[in-house]
Amino acid sequence: MPAHALSAPQLRLTIDPATLGFASTAELQDLPLPWIGQERAQAAAQFGLQMAQPDYHLFVLGEVGSGRASLMRQAMHTAAALRPVPPDLCYLHNFESPEHPRALRLPAGQGRVLRRAMAELAKTLQTDIPRHLTSPDFRAQARSIEQAYEAQEAQAFATLQAFAQARQFQLSRTDEDGGHLVFTLTGANGQPLTESEARALPPEQRARIDEAEQALRSEIVAFAQTLRPLERTRDDALNDLRRGTVRPVVQQALNAVRAAMPEQPEPLPAWLQQVERELLNHLHWFELADLPSSGIPGNASNSSSSGKDTRSAPGNDYEDDTDRNNNRDDDAQDALDHLLHLCQVHLAVDHHGQAGAPVIVEDNPQHRTLFGSIESRHDGDTPQADYTGIRAGSLLRAHGGFLLLHLHDLTHEEGLWARLRRFLRCNRLHIDEATSGASAGAPVALQPEAVQVDVKIVLIGTVDEYYALQEADPDTARRFRAKVDFVERFTASPATRLASAIFVAHSCKRRGLPHFGAPAVALLLEQAHREADDQGRQSAQFGHIEALLMEAAALCQARGGALVEPADVHAAQQARTLRHNYPEEELHESIVEGERLITLTGSAVGQINALTQIDLGDYRFGFPVRITARTFAGQEGLLNIEREVDMSGPIHDKGVLILHSYLTALFSHVAPLALNASIVFEQEYSGIEGDSASCAELYALLSSLSGLPLRQGIAITGALNQHGEVLPVGGINEKIEGWFRACDTAGLDGTQGVLIPARNQRHLMLSRAVLDAVERGLFHVYTMQHVSEGIALLTGEASGMSPAELVQAQADALAGGAATVEDTVMQRAEVTLRGYRRACQVAGGARRGRGGRSR
Repeated sequence: MPAHALSAPQLRLTIDPATLGFASTAELQDLPLPWIGQERAQAAAQFGLQMAQPDYHLFVLGEVGSGRASLMRQAMHTAAALRPVPPDLCYLHNFESPEHPRALRLPAGQGRVLRRAMAELAKTLQTDIPRHLTSPDFRAQARSIEQAYEAQEAQAFATLQAFAQARQFQLSRTDEDGGHLVFTLTGANGQPLTESEARALPPEQRARIDEAEQALRSEIVAFAQTLRPLERTRDDALNDLRRGTVRPVVQQALNAVRAAMPEQPEPLPAWLQQVERELLNHLHWFELADLPSSGIPGNASNSSSSGKDTRSAPGNDYEDDTDRNNNRDDDAQDALDHLLHLCQVHLAVDHHGQAGAPVIVEDNPQHRTLFGSIESRHDGDTPQADYTGIRAGSLLRAHGGFLLLHLHDLTHEEGLWARLRRFLRCNRLHIDEATSGASAGAPVALQPEAVQVDVKIVLIGTVDEYYALQEADPDTARRFRAKVDFVERFTASPATRLASAIFVAHSCKRRGLPHFGAPAVALLLEQAHREADDQGRQSAQFGHIEALLMEAAALCQARGGALVEPADVHAAQQARTLRHNYPEEELHESIVEGERLITLTGSAVGQINALTQIDLGDYRFGFPVRITARTFAGQEGLLNIEREVDMSGPIHDKGVLILHSYLTALFSHVAPLALNASIVFEQEYSGIEGDSASCAELYALLSSLSGLPLRQGIAITGALNQHGEVLPVGGINEKIEGWFRACDTAGLDGTQGVLIPARNQRHLMLSRAVLDAVERGLFHVYTMQHVSEGIALLTGEASGMSPAELVQAQADALAGGAATVEDTVMQRAEVTLRGYRRACQVAGGARRGRGGRSR
């Protein structure tokens, strides 16, 4: 069967704009955006998002630009709308253990209510407590307690005075230094003696005075010990009076807080009791901060002194017994502010006014953004950290809903993936300062209470990342049981084309771009088929299509157009090519300038032009390369020069081995083959990979063996199997267009073309220039099913290699009627191989003969 020439309509899918069903995408902008060609992924996503069981997190497989992130966000929002709004998360100061703040979950919106209620409580108490502590009734009762104490103190002091007078000492109090007791020696007339008079007294009298002084000192100590229980009684009575006066005020304010909270989950009731206790234990801060000169005694002290000796004994500060080390009066306001600060509610996650569950997309995952952090405030040079510095991360904010992450981001932040794995095992989140960036010098290392988090994680990665994760970390892979696989291409249909047009409409609306007319959309759809290398399938890389539509819309706006037309799309494609094709230009210039040896016309033995594709990552293009083959009599077999010098990849090496196997089987009846053959890619210095040159290498070998020249205007691509069947190859459009450009530059003469696998026909989406040349008969595209069809086209002779011809040849050989007419490529090559074998036999006999004479 000869190679088949394709007509121009077979070389490209052309979409009729009239079949799309709209005039412009403006008609489609309000239609919902479907999952274009991703029905499998859509079903998997819906299953995973609705699955309520643990460890059913989602792993989304797909390439960048496939719409995986945007479609998953859309699905997450749809699923979240059906879920209840999760509770708010608050943190409370732990009065019993300040380094362990308590976590409190409240119904959505109640966190804000509690925070406002506690703020109102602080404001109310700062007004009401000082007012009650300065009321006439409270002052009267406090004065009564003071008077009772003063009466007892006066009686004890009178007794002490009498004791002193009986021993010739005058006892008095001073107002200096907080009040001291001063005793002075008196003479017979009752007047104080001077120091010189006291020294002039007889020794016996001075001895009696010293004894009396010691007795008085002892009595003063006893007096001070007598006052201490009286002071404690007074202080306790005053504290009880304060508490009794203020407790109803505090309880009323707290009851207002409780009334504002219809639900009071733990630990809220216990915490409100702690707040009440702390407020009542520190009422003096309200008093001192509001009225520093309230008239209530501050302290009392005792001292003794004589003209020659003054002694003092400390008294007791007037403070609450539960806290004897408070700030001085001038720091009372700071102390009060701090106490009221600790009584506030820190609302870390607020769902007030929200509908449905949260959907969080974390584009910058770090320890602090994902797991939360604790911020410190600086008071002078000392960092201070408390519960109000707790900042919720994405996991806490996504509680009850969904969190979208990219695996690549997680694995490139040191320790982040390992910490997420630990979280997935227990679903409990710990916020700690060690990884939150808090100042290491903070005096208290906060360890907030761990919180149970119910979140469904949507993890996005590539296919390679997914299977690498399964292999490296099976435990984590089991947590992501819902696999959402986005395909790279899908079967095209009227429904997918309409959906693609809706995508164009949404992109134009979202970006404020002019809409596309149906003919322009048809070109975008054709480009999607081109990117898929398939007339029956579209590419799912909608990121590429969106980039093209933005560029075409920009050109439309530049010319002042209201609707994007096909010319805008063509111009955008040409501009994009111009931005990326400089390496391609250089290579084609090397052909024109004769630097690269590529023959475009005529025929040559053992020489053929193969088609290759060069992928730069952001741009692909095809380029011809010359393959030459030489054959000799010998025993070494087939030698691939690229493989011998390590310039070929494993796939190419595999193709050469398959070629060797096929060649051996083809001439098995001439066995053993006496052949030395070499194949080389001429002027190729960057390495070869792939098996798409297998057919071209075979044809070069057969040409060398048969002596038949090959048409140089026909370039070849195609892989083969061990039975000579031609297999499809990749990059077929770029390869054909690369050869066409080389021929077109030199001038098309109607003899040039390409020979490709027939199985690649459905992949053809060639440029309009190629179609036009084929339509005019200046360029040809041939297809082949078997290598025998290609060699016949290239040599103009029958191949003798088709399966039917080989079967007939074997039958003739068995019948004893071997063919003698050299009228096929196969027979010509067989004659050459037999000649090689005879030459080897002669050479072998000569060597053996020389060996015999030497012996």
